[in-house]
Amino acid sequence: MWEAYKKGYKAYLQLEKSLSDHSVEAYLHDVTKLTEYLQIVNQAKNPASLTLKDLQAFVKWIGELGMGATTQARIISGIRSFYKYLLIEQLVTIDPSTLLEAPKTRRKLPDTLSFEEIETLIGAIDLSNPEGTRNKAILETMYSCGLRVSELVELKISCLYLDIGFIRVIGKGDKERLVPIGTDAIKCIKIYKDTVRSHQNVSEKNQDILFLNRRGNALSRVMIFYIIKNLALTAGITKVISPHTFRHSFATHLVEGGADLRAVQEMLGHESITTTEIYTHLNRDFLRDTLQQFHPAFKK
Repeated sequence: MWEAYKKGYKAYLQLEKSLSDHSVEAYLHDVTKLTEYLQIVNQAKNPASLTLKDLQAFVKWIGELGMGATTQARIISGIRSFYKYLLIEQLVTIDPSTLLEAPKTRRKLPDTLSFEEIETLIGAIDLSNPEGTRNKAILETMYSCGLRVSELVELKISCLYLDIGFIRVIGKGDKERLVPIGTDAIKCIKIYKDTVRSHQNVSEKNQDILFLNRRGNALSRVMIFYIIKNLALTAGITKVISPHTFRHSFATHLVEGGADLRAVQEMLGHESITTTEIYTHLNRDFLRDTLQQFHPAFKK
């Protein structure tokens, strides 16, 4: 009974929302969790007959399974998305998930690197081999443009407008944005292209992909993670960092430098300004120091 609904929902996520295969699977997994629960409690209900009370019992059940607040909130978000689709397709007339409350999650502020730490990390790259030249271009691009790791590994040569200092980025939901790129990153990309990439045997499907592995294929997201982890070890940086740390650092340094939040939102490709606003709360010490330096009431 539920399979037909899930099949339609999958098509909606792929075609209407333009989500990646990974995201589609995550949303479908949330609905599957709900159907598993209904089987366990012997409730042969279809989506239209489920009530808020049923969904609240489901949330209680996933909580009892030991799932954390963040995981529960994500599953509830998936169920809400499912009912949004059902409403659009007029498969239900009432959305029981509207008043469904997610457990309160404490938003963890992401780790950031200082500019000096980023310089140390980049300085630890061994430039005596081709991978080092490539890795320096990768890190400089990540920090200069605040890219998501998926955007980095999918960055195309045809999307580089280095002569005018911009790159075209294809972000979530296939949304495109133009992002300025710094002179250091431009220089490193040109060196990598001229001295490394131009000498590689590039696979047919990756002709336009900028950053490649030694076999001429696109890099995986996991590979970028390993590159950064290994560099952190070499550089003696003990913070827990990932490719996303560069994106957070990019945004934090912009906001701390006084950049307009709307401009930061545009460069990061955030759909909502509220996502960008997290960076105004990142560095409490910086905010306090700024007040002490510039606000009359804080001056000694």
